[in-house]
Amino acid sequence: MSKALRLPAERRYPGELAALTFNDTAPRPPGWALSPRMVETFILGSRGEELEYEEDGEAKRVVVGKKFYGDDILVQRAIVTLASDRGLLLIGEPGTAKSWLSEHLAAAIAGDSLLTIQGSAGVTEDQIKYSWNYALLLAEGPSPRSLVPAPLYIGMRDGKIVRFEEITRTPHEVQDTLLSCMSDKVLVVPELAGEQGVVLAQQGFNIIGTANTRDRGVNEMSSALKRRFNFETVPPVGDLNEEMQIVRGQVTSLLEGQSADPQSLTDDTLELLVSTFHEIRNGRTTEGIKVDRASSVMSTAGAVGVGLHSVLFANFFGEGRVEPEHLVINMAGAVVKDNADDLEVLRNYFEVAVKPRAKKGVGLWKAYYQARSYLR
Repeated sequence: MSKALRLPAERRYPGELAALTFNDTAPRPPGWALSPRMVETFILGSRGEELEYEEDGEAKRVVVGKKFYGDDILVQRAIVTLASDRGLLLIGEPGTAKSWLSEHLAAAIAGDSLLTIQGSAGVTEDQIKYSWNYALLLAEGPSPRSLVPAPLYIGMRDGKIVRFEEITRTPHEVQDTLLSCMSDKVLVVPELAGEQGVVLAQQGFNIIGTANTRDRGVNEMSSALKRRFNFETVPPVGDLNEEMQIVRGQVTSLLEGQSADPQSLTDDTLELLVSTFHEIRNGRTTEGIKVDRASSVMSTAGAVGVGLHSVLFANFFGEGRVEPEHLVINMAGAVVKDNADDLEVLRNYFEVAVKPRAKKGVGLWKAYYQARSYLR
C-alpha cells in the first residue's frame, strides 16, 4: 500500500484523541467530540502527564504532546468562540501556524479536519456549497441523488467544523455565500423542492477562517461578513527556545519514512538556523543589536523548510550530518523571493550579528560565518 505524505491531525494522533475521550468528564457543547478543556489539552499538551485509556480491551497510556506554541489564552478564546454562534477568523503573518491551529481545533472538536475550502481567486460557489452529477441531473433532474455536496453543505448537514483557508483571496461573491449560513444557519438549494432544498445547520457546525495580513486589500471582507466572525491575531513565536522546539518537531515529522535522520540536525546547528530567522524577523539580535529586516516573511515555517532541506542535502550530498554551510546553501531560496535586496539583508546580518559571535568562538558561529560565501 502507498504511504500518505501527510496524515490529517485526527489520524496522526488517534491514541491521544482516544485517551482524551476516555478521560473526558466535563460537559461538552452540543455536537462536540470533546469538552473545551480536553480540546485545549489536545492542542497545548498534557504537560508531561500520562493519560490512561483502553483500546480493544487493552490498557494503554499516552502523553499528549504540545502542538501549538504561543499564546495559551488565544487558544482558549478560540475554543470559546467556536462554542458560540460566531465563526473564528485567525489572522496574522504567513507562517504563524494559523492553518496548523485551525486543523487541530477541527480535529479535536469534530474529529474531522478535512472539510476544508482552500481560498483562491478561482474558487466558485459550487466548490463551497454543492455541485451536480450532470449525468444523473440530465437523466433524473434535480434530486438529492444527483447533488454533490461540498464542504459547507457537509459541515452544516453533519454538524462539523468547516475550515476556510485564505478567505480574503476569494472573490466577494463567494465570501458572501457564507452570510446566510453563518447568520440564519441555513443553506438553500433552490433546485430542490420542499424540505429537500433546505439544509439546517446541525449542532456542532461552525467555521474557522484564516487570512494573511500580507493579503489585506486583495479581496477585503465586507463589514457584514466581518461581524459574523471573532478575529484572533496569531503572532509570530516570540521565544527563541520555543521556536527551536517547533522547528525540531516539524522537521522530525516531515522526515518520517525517509532514510535521512532528523537528529543529523544537531541542537547547535539548529540554533544557528532559528536565530537567523528569529532575529531578522524581529529586527534585533538577542544582544540588542539592530539588524535590517527582510521584506519577505522570516516565518517559523520558512525555518522548518530550510531545516528539512539541509537534512536532505546532508544526506544526499554530504556525510549525513548537517553542517553550517548546508544551512547557508539552502537559506537564500527561503529568504529571497520577490525582492533581490533581501539577499543583501541576509549578508548584512552575517556581518552585524554572526561575525561578532564568530570572533568569540562560541559554538558553530565561526563555521557559520565562513560559509557566508554561499549567499549568492
